[in-house]
Amino acid sequence: MTQIDTSKVSRWDQHGREHVVRVHRTGVQRTIRCGTCGWRRRAQFLPWLKAEEHLAEAHQATVDPTAA
Repeated sequence: MTQIDTSKVSRWDQHGREHVVRVHRTGVQRTIRCGTCGWRRRAQFLPWLKAEEHLAEAHQATVDPTAA
C-alpha cells in the first residue's frame, strides 16, 4: 500500500490564472510551497487553510475550481 505524501490547493485569480500551493508531508510535519512565487512555510496544523490564506492574500486567487 502506497502512502500519499503530497497534495495541492489550487485557486484562480480574477484574470483566470491558476495558482497552486503544494502540501508535502514528512511524518507529522508538513511543508507548504507556492508554485507561483516560491513562498514556503512549515505548518504542522491546518496546512491547507494556510495555503488558501496565502493564495487569497498574495495572489488574490479565491476562485475554487472544485466548487459547483
